[in-house]
Amino acid sequence: MASSRVHGTLRIGSRGSALSLWQARWVAARISDQPDSPVVEIVVIETRGDRLADVPLSTVDGRGFFTSEIERALAERKIDLAVHSLKDLATEDPAGLLIAAVTEREDPRDVLVGAAGAAGATIDALAPGARVGTSSLRRQAFLRQWRSDLEPCDLRGNVPTRLAKLDAGDYDAIILAAAGLRRLGLAARITEVLDPERFPPAPGQGALALQTRGDDQATRALVRALEHPATRCEITAERELLAAVAGGCLAPVGALARIDGQRLRLSAKVASPDGREQVSGEVAIEVAGDLANAITDCRAAGRRLAAILLERGAGEILERARSGR
Repeated sequence: MASSRVHGTLRIGSRGSALSLWQARWVAARISDQPDSPVVEIVVIETRGDRLADVPLSTVDGRGFFTSEIERALAERKIDLAVHSLKDLATEDPAGLLIAAVTEREDPRDVLVGAAGAAGATIDALAPGARVGTSSLRRQAFLRQWRSDLEPCDLRGNVPTRLAKLDAGDYDAIILAAAGLRRLGLAARITEVLDPERFPPAPGQGALALQTRGDDQATRALVRALEHPATRCEITAERELLAAVAGGCLAPVGALARIDGQRLRLSAKVASPDGREQVSGEVAIEVAGDLANAITDCRAAGRRLAAILLERGAGEILERARSGR
């Protein structure tokens, strides 16, 4: 039976990292600003990704590495709303759950952070053999493609932990998402913003997904004001592409869609983990009508570009990447 009750307390589920808690508190504040808003409580939930903090992501099998436990709590009604970094979510909604709102996107790009005091650090300026930390197979692949003489090194942990490891001298530079640094007030640490044409971000990067139960009309109504239609269109195109090329959130696939007026431009790249093979492509479409009703066009753009990439060999590259894990 559909639930339309007004919450006495709204329970928001979140991971316990500094960035995840910033995101959950930001959402809580937006909800609390609404008239007749409920009391908001943040429930910290440990995920498999948190427990396996020292395991390289490229070796992990399965889905929902940072989300499954939170989604389970939502399905079991232990929480009412889940706040996720959208790039961590599987491309298919679990049974009974849906993304009720997508927030306006922060900067979706990846960035380089040089060691403390290395204000001019860029990928081109790094010395041969420099150790560059990243937990992402996608980032490692694109880095090897850009500079095959650099040494990508696994790096796990939340944003402050990663920066501390860099400052301790474990790495010469690290690659992070611009959005996380900006949200935590650490944008001054960025030494290079990476060109998304050359180094495309993870699908959905920079946006937050507000996930609810499909039958919880009260919570869906509360978060509706946080929906950003242009961002929803962009991430729909990116995630449709990711699903169609059979890539998961850990695969070496980068994609970025941008809405400009009624025009959507979607570009993407798939690379082998060693950076030696890559395919890329781009499509642009006119989005019909109101952006809030243009999801069908955005899905079609994602499928269209996926077909182009698959024709160019993306499927074989991804299959070899999975086989070599």
